[in-house]
Amino acid sequence: MRLNDAKPQKGSKKRRLRVGRGIAAGQGASCGAGMRGQKARSGSGTRPGFEGGQQPLYRRLPKLKGFPMVNRKIYTTINVEKLASLPPNTEVNLGSLEEAGLVSDVKGPLKILGNGELNVALKVQAAAFTGSARSKIEAAGGSCEVLG
Repeated sequence: MRLNDAKPQKGSKKRRLRVGRGIAAGQGASCGAGMRGQKARSGSGTRPGFEGGQQPLYRRLPKLKGFPMVNRKIYTTINVEKLASLPPNTEVNLGSLEEAGLVSDVKGPLKILGNGELNVALKVQAAAFTGSARSKIEAAGGSCEVLG
């Protein structure tokens, strides 16, 4: 093997296509760029994301704030500190809270949040509990029941 024997592998070097050199060459006249129009002209085409004057996707989408959740669950929330005013061994649910006047506007199922202290044993029935709310209710001697 000598330096003058070194050749590229057969088929690895391909001739570039000479366009615009008559119909016999295969890519004559319009050079494969079609009939006129912006993309048939010389120079670069359109910038990335350009949609021909239509409002481009990157301008149609909302920025920074994220997307709203499509089927977001909305709860009627109440903190543990509000439940402390109830008498011991009371059964707490959305209906009883409305009667007691602790909840005024019902937006959906009841969710118990864990802000505040609780030292009354209660039987709480709700659709959801936060971890801290569940631990505070059970520490006070109460029980948590998750409704379907």
